[in-house]
Amino acid sequence: MICRTLALAGLSLMLAGTPAIADAAKDKAKSKRFTAERVFDMEYASNPQLSPDGKTLVYVRRSMDRMTDRDMGQLWSIDTATGSHRPLIVSAEGASNPRWSPDGSRLIYSTSAGGKAEMRVFYPDTGRSHPLAQFLESPSQAVWSPDGKYIAFSMFVPGETPSFAKAPATPEGGSWNAPVKVFDRLQFRFDGAGYLKDGTTQVFVLPVDGGTPRQVTFEEADLGGPAWLGNSTLLVSGNLAEDADLDPLESEIYAVSLSDLSIRPLTSRDGPDYGPVVSPDGKTVAYRGFDDKVLSYQQDNLYLMNADGSGTREIAADFPRSIGQTVWAPDGKSLLVLSEDYGVLSLFHIGLDGKATKIVTDIGGASIGRPYAEGSFSVSGGRKPMVAYTAGFADRPSEVGMAGIDGKDAKVLTTLNGDVLPFLEMARVEEIKVPSSHDGLEIEAWVALPPDFKADGSFPMILEIHGGPYAMYGPYFASEIQRFAAEGYVTVWTNPRGSTGYGEEFALAIDRAYPGNDYDDLMSVVDELVKRNYVSKDRLFVTGGSGGGILTAWIVTKTDRFAAAASVKPVINWMTMALAADIAQMVRRHWIREDPWSNPEAYLERSPIRYVDKVKTPTLMMVGDQDWRTPAWEAEQFYTGLKMNGVDTALIHVPDSPHYIASRPSRLIAKTDNIMGWFAKYDPAKKVEGE
Repeated sequence: MICRTLALAGLSLMLAGTPAIADAAKDKAKSKRFTAERVFDMEYASNPQLSPDGKTLVYVRRSMDRMTDRDMGQLWSIDTATGSHRPLIVSAEGASNPRWSPDGSRLIYSTSAGGKAEMRVFYPDTGRSHPLAQFLESPSQAVWSPDGKYIAFSMFVPGETPSFAKAPATPEGGSWNAPVKVFDRLQFRFDGAGYLKDGTTQVFVLPVDGGTPRQVTFEEADLGGPAWLGNSTLLVSGNLAEDADLDPLESEIYAVSLSDLSIRPLTSRDGPDYGPVVSPDGKTVAYRGFDDKVLSYQQDNLYLMNADGSGTREIAADFPRSIGQTVWAPDGKSLLVLSEDYGVLSLFHIGLDGKATKIVTDIGGASIGRPYAEGSFSVSGGRKPMVAYTAGFADRPSEVGMAGIDGKDAKVLTTLNGDVLPFLEMARVEEIKVPSSHDGLEIEAWVALPPDFKADGSFPMILEIHGGPYAMYGPYFASEIQRFAAEGYVTVWTNPRGSTGYGEEFALAIDRAYPGNDYDDLMSVVDELVKRNYVSKDRLFVTGGSGGGILTAWIVTKTDRFAAAASVKPVINWMTMALAADIAQMVRRHWIREDPWSNPEAYLERSPIRYVDKVKTPTLMMVGDQDWRTPAWEAEQFYTGLKMNGVDTALIHVPDSPHYIASRPSRLIAKTDNIMGWFAKYDPAKKVEGE
């Protein structure tokens, strides 16, 4: 009896321990996955700035703050000789936009104090900083004067609010409605800013020793992007034409004399001219722009002019892609430019003869949510100039990279996620290239394979479509992609026709034809994954945001091959987009090139709402409730149409969110997890498991 009792007791202990062992195994497995909470563990580098002597590199180290739910930056420094890496400015309010003084003795940066924007100057020799001034509005685009005595910057200047009546005074103790708001400009709201206050952005100058900002432009239109031409003249960009609202791309470069505040244009063509950068000797100005042919997409070209605006000429006219961030080499004999380059960002050396040489590639990785090619660089002076840049990778967020100005001796200086990612089972990323079924055009794509992947035709697939549409994905780490893969989805992202980085002709393949044959490109990529037995043809899902949102909605009007779809912040009706979005005039003038009241068919023929009766696919709609780029009513039109037609759908509003939903970590998590929750509901394999 005793033996039997002991045996039963042992069996009871074994049975009691089994769930604990199983739970421990599950917890261990889960700890290796890229779960939603892992978003808060990610760090990434942005805005690397080399000191003039190249000895110190300061960059913005960004991370996710759990308590405040913010993507916050702090300033860190790296000794480029020893690799010593340490915090420089750590503030509860965060710090960003570092810029070295010409002699390297000081550093300005942006932060906030008490909820108000602040610009401060830091002295490396003492380790102390102080605010430059009290700002009622947020200063931006700060640049040092060549002599290091002044800072020029842009700042909003409130204007007089239009009014047609004077309301009587509210009686003492009374509670009246707030005064009416009057708008009289074409663009009266903007995404991320909401309804715009009356006023304009103007340029200011401030002594570095502190004091009161001096306003130096007083125009009735926005001016910004200041650049110093010597110590007594500023170059600024803007559109001072009377009909500026009707031509949103137009801009000129103006010279502002600080002695008498006179302003004169240096450029005059029909098309944007902006981004002036002055050569080291002050004699030549490089800038970007193009002759406006009124197309939906046009690449930026590179131009030079003399300091007085004469002698304008284009250089590197045969450069095949768009010119991005531009910096003069220290010797003034060439320029360094950043350009989108077949899915990645590359740095090119362009001589004054127009000859271009690629020196560094795989720059990017500074878009933490989705795999956009986002990055920047800076250049030091000295006898051996160096380049610092954001180094991008498929398996980790951006790091700080550095190379010689000729691209040699490139190295990565940081491992910001070495404490997390090596211990997780991350998705492996493959590149594929597929001929489009429409015309054989080569389409580049990347596939994230779950940790337990095997090509047995059983895995579910998510097609993730980029926005823009004139934008570019690349082989970069993205939290959303890793989340999908961690939950078992083979996840594919691609650059269909219309994407940038493949030349102007590739991008313009969707001019006045969007959505269009980009649909065929996307389906060709899906077909390839099914053909390779990477995924189950019965477990296909599709999602995308903004331009990817409209393509997702367009896809479900043309095919029912997807088990479910999630259209995020889409355009659904080009007519309402062209009459009520913050970029309405851009849509009307450059994209559709017709008036909605005289040719509504030009708008409706490319609008998913026109074909909502064709949809059979369960489709989730998601939008930020403060989105003025693709306002909430866009998603709501499709949602209502689906409901009226008996198609399974749901509508998600993300509270307080502008167009960039993933601007806060919790929003990024909510976005990805709700999409996966919707897909799980309609996954045939999971339905079978549930039965």
